[in-house]
Amino acid sequence: MQYSELVEVYDKLESTSKRLEKTYYISELLKKTPKKELEKIILLIQGRVFPRTEERNIGVASKIIVKAINKATGNNENRIDKEWRKLGDLGKVAEELTKNKVQFTLGKENLTVDKVFDSIRKLVEYEGNKSQERKLEIISNLLTSAEPKEAKYIVKTILEELRLGTGEGTIRDAIVWAFFGKEIELSYEEENKVSYNDKYKEYVDLVQQGYDLTAEFGKVAVAAKEGKKVLEDIKLKVGAPIKVMLASKETTIKGAMDRVGRPCAVEFKYDGFRLLIHKDGDKVKLFTRRLENVTIQFPEIVSIIKSNINANKCIIDSEAVGINPKTKKHYPFQQISQRIRRKYDIDKVAKEFPVEVNVFDVLYLDGENIIKLSHKERYKKLIRIIKEKKYHIQIAKQLITSSEEDAEKFFNEALKDGQEGAMFKNLEAPYKPGARVGYMIKYKQAMDTLDLVIVGAEWGEGKRSGWLSSFSVACHDSDNNLLEIGKVSTGLKEKKEEGLSFEEMTEMLKSLIVEEKGREVVITPSIVIEVEFEEIQKSPSYSSGYALRFPRIIRLRSDKGVEDIAFLEDIDSRYREQRGRG
Repeated sequence: MQYSELVEVYDKLESTSKRLEKTYYISELLKKTPKKELEKIILLIQGRVFPRTEERNIGVASKIIVKAINKATGNNENRIDKEWRKLGDLGKVAEELTKNKVQFTLGKENLTVDKVFDSIRKLVEYEGNKSQERKLEIISNLLTSAEPKEAKYIVKTILEELRLGTGEGTIRDAIVWAFFGKEIELSYEEENKVSYNDKYKEYVDLVQQGYDLTAEFGKVAVAAKEGKKVLEDIKLKVGAPIKVMLASKETTIKGAMDRVGRPCAVEFKYDGFRLLIHKDGDKVKLFTRRLENVTIQFPEIVSIIKSNINANKCIIDSEAVGINPKTKKHYPFQQISQRIRRKYDIDKVAKEFPVEVNVFDVLYLDGENIIKLSHKERYKKLIRIIKEKKYHIQIAKQLITSSEEDAEKFFNEALKDGQEGAMFKNLEAPYKPGARVGYMIKYKQAMDTLDLVIVGAEWGEGKRSGWLSSFSVACHDSDNNLLEIGKVSTGLKEKKEEGLSFEEMTEMLKSLIVEEKGREVVITPSIVIEVEFEEIQKSPSYSSGYALRFPRIIRLRSDKGVEDIAFLEDIDSRYREQRGRG
């Protein structure tokens, strides 16, 4: 397929905010995409060349792009920088300067999807001496052959800044429309309406199930193209990460128990990070909720799993919690978050900040996919295979009860132990990867929190001069459009030894600044923080339509990505529940 065909779709996706239109454009593209290119097209539509299940990032700095534009168009770097300041987007700069190339290139080739995709992937292969020159050559060769619009999207893809509002729901439905349109008697009308028959939900559920079990829409699209039976045959695979089941929130114990039913399982809500453990004989892999492979970062967990899980093959859901090696008290998450991305001095850091694994579910056991079994059945299987070892691995503390009073005592016990709160679970429910379906509810203390992404900031004054000290934060809607929900300037420390500091946050954000306007800066969405607040208020000042009253930064969520931040739908719901509004 020619890259220009994909670029036409990019343009259409950028030109509309309507989800159904986006779904239609993607589905039409998928229909004509050869099977061998489907996985590539799906990734490129998401602005990626590597699936989220892989650890690799493109990692090309803006300055290399500037040099590549210079080499491809003949415009000097001063001119490129000037255009960049004016347009605020290197992709648009590449587009504009490619329109009037200073130099003429003989033998220019038409770019194909394969050529662009494979060339961008190759960028991660070069490290060390002369790696920058090799990367520059690859990028400039692409831009030399590119038409203006192609140049724009190539640059944005390389910089990992291509965001088209194509959320998981849009891509899922596009796959259904593309490959099962006849079965569901799909009719897309000009007035932006779609009519379905009763089979539509069946196919949506099938595609969603495939994605939940693989975390890769590309693989699901290939299966869907081959037919319903192949799609139905997608199975859990030990060693391949899957999306974890997510919890909804409730503000009262009664509300939590009403949601999940009585009796229910009540468990400690540990102040750690989610960890999916895959064991295949002597091979162990560890994945975070973001599907990051952190096996290397936690060698002590690998050893514990090999010795203390009595199963040949299994997938176990757990929470890893930091533990003070001297006092044996639990560390807050912030103390151990540094270990998730640590690449060096791993053994040293493991001794300073060891972790305890609290297991609470099993999804696969010795050849059997058991996610459709009830929670209580899965729990029985879990306790049979775990050999507990104090301060290393244990089964999450659990209470089965119908009593709100007993649940409250258990909740207070969790707080006394230094944990965040309690989880309430439906005893009869299956495990639903990637979903918030009300089978699992979290309940914390009175002040509520949201996970939000930083999209802007402001340089401080006075004693905070030189630091970014006020941060614009955003949630997202169902199509992954980011919507601002206010600013937060409290919660960070002025001294590093006191906790997450303004200086540390500034260092993390500096490289993500894409535009400056006086003291205000625009930030590439990447850093996720947990924000505590007293109340959600209606506000016309922010694109979400809401603002947070008395917001405060609680912690950096290095275990979460932009895709994990709060949904507008959840914020709507919480707003209505406040003070009896709902």
